[in-house]
Amino acid sequence: MEKEAILVLEDGTVCRGKAFGAIGTTGGEICFNTGMTGYQEVFTDPSYYGQVLIMNNVHVGNYGVMDADVESDSIKIKGLIGRNLEELFSRQQAQGSLDEYLKKQNIVAIEGVDTRALVSNIRDKGAQNCLISSEILDAELLKQKLADVPDMDGLELASIVSTNVAYELGDPSSPIRVAVLDYGTKRNILTCMVDRGAYVKVFPAKTPLEEIRSFGANGYFISNGPGDPAAMDYAVGTVKELLKEEVPTFGICLGHQLLALANGIPTFKMHHGHRGMNHPVKNIITGRCEITTQNHGFGVDPDAVKNAAHIEVTHVNLNDHSIEGIRVKGKPAFSVQYHPESFPGPHDSRYLFDEFIDLIKKHTA
Repeated sequence: MEKEAILVLEDGTVCRGKAFGAIGTTGGEICFNTGMTGYQEVFTDPSYYGQVLIMNNVHVGNYGVMDADVESDSIKIKGLIGRNLEELFSRQQAQGSLDEYLKKQNIVAIEGVDTRALVSNIRDKGAQNCLISSEILDAELLKQKLADVPDMDGLELASIVSTNVAYELGDPSSPIRVAVLDYGTKRNILTCMVDRGAYVKVFPAKTPLEEIRSFGANGYFISNGPGDPAAMDYAVGTVKELLKEEVPTFGICLGHQLLALANGIPTFKMHHGHRGMNHPVKNIITGRCEITTQNHGFGVDPDAVKNAAHIEVTHVNLNDHSIEGIRVKGKPAFSVQYHPESFPGPHDSRYLFDEFIDLIKKHTA
């Protein structure tokens, strides 16, 4: 027998549907992803920690799940909303169904709701908190419980999803040594560097500077991650100090925002963020357009960037003209707001890893 579930939004919107995954109650900031595939990579992306996700595609789960498709050690979203969440799957290599996967990791989900209407609501009204429940079906009671869900604005989450212990990947004899500041890094980001010959050491979010420097890196990487970058004074301080070393530095997503903050450029909470794998970005340096994978709810202040003499804008979003890439003038440091590792998504932006490795080689020589 199908079990009922209910979704309540901060603006008072109530949607009733069917329970999927684990039975329980969960809450967070509601957001939507425009991608048609890659749902498992999305669910395990640490940048989604603290959020309840709407998958825009009508059918989700139809090709099952596989261990090879994860971007971290567990599902990071707080809850899932779909039009049709599928138990049956077609991929022969799949190791199980989406329903089994969500139940195993205790993720509450709801299906059978009008996701198009929900997405329109968020685009009009902006990001807001929500609750999904398949155990409490009283909408008024859930509205009261919504007050306990913390706002994403001002929330520090990176240290929660970061590794607890430093670890290394790649060939220890490689002359390319990259120290990764882990604020929620995705596995494929590390793979993209290792595949290009780098030996990387991944450090916990709040690692002391002395320990990071002891690795003897000739490149620094500032990772993606969840939460409000303005609440990460410890990370901004670390990036400021590392920039003094004149060592090649590359930031992605949250790392892009931290690089900006370390250079006196503020960040802000976006109306509803960018999430998906079909977002057009223009590389101002080359004039070429890239179709990119994105996942962020905060951005870099465009007016502050344009008025900063020491910062150059390198990439802009063609949908809303937000800042998608910067470089620090006079220093070997650059960053992008989107995800060039593109798991999931097109590979248009993989060249950024080549540029980072080449920069390390030239700087070392």
